[in-house]
Amino acid sequence: MFEKSSTKNVRYELEDVFYSFWFRFIFKYNYILEIENYSKLQEIIERDYETFSGLMLERYFHRVAKEAGEYTRIGRWWDRKGENEIDMIAADELSDSVTFFEIKRRQDEISLGVLKQKAEAFLRATNQFNGFKISYDGLSLTQM
Repeated sequence: MFEKSSTKNVRYELEDVFYSFWFRFIFKYNYILEIENYSKLQEIIERDYETFSGLMLERYFHRVAKEAGEYTRIGRWWDRKGENEIDMIAADELSDSVTFFEIKRRQDEISLGVLKQKAEAFLRATNQFNGFKISYDGLSLTQM
């Protein structure tokens, strides 16, 4: 969210969910399909689907936030060490407010305490949102 595109700390992703699924499971494991071992591919999909669908859930909530029109900046953040990752940061620079979101499939997996620690790391690392009203929230399948 706050990195220049010339840095190494930028991620690109496919927007289309179908293509994301295709490249994650079908294209990646096409050698399994070539030998027609469909049951093994099904095992792999069942094993990894929870992680994949968690990423799709994050995309869903990003889209909902964009369509709501309440924010001037929406994105995600991770540190270079990979220790801190914030699923969604939504800021309204007109009202000087920012909300940090943790997005999980299950509501009981959300820890606002951990999210606050990650947000503090973000604020130290970026020097963004000084003087802003800061809030924290968790989103899961129950908020869809």
